[in-house]
Amino acid sequence: QMNTVHLLGRLTGDPELRQTPSGNSVVSFSVAVNRLGKDNGTDFISCVAWRESGERIARYFTKGKPIAVAGRLRTESYKDKQGNNRNRTEVVVERWEFVPADNASNSIVDVNSGEDFQEVGGLDDLPF
Repeated sequence: QMNTVHLLGRLTGDPELRQTPSGNSVVSFSVAVNRLGKDNGTDFISCVAWRESGERIARYFTKGKPIAVAGRLRTESYKDKQGNNRNRTEVVVERWEFVPADNASNSIVDVNSGEDFQEVGGLDDLPF
């Protein structure tokens, strides 16, 4: 079985960082993703990231910034205030990356190391 999602888009608003009662950080945000094909348009995808990953997204991203995310879909069922059954689908973010705005920059940032981010000058400066 496979449940994998990859998105490339822009944040529709500033990420919302919260703490769970047990002290875990969680950030919620939405990504606008352009559709390709006959029905060009935009999809607005809800995303959630937990703990350190969520804290970093809240620290480094704001409305309009491009982002690449990878994760899994999660659908939850709940009752609204009127007692109607509702479903919510969101992407649980497992990895994310900075994306150069409109390819205006060739800088790359390593977001998956356990340390603070280290900026690399460009593709020619990579050690491999």
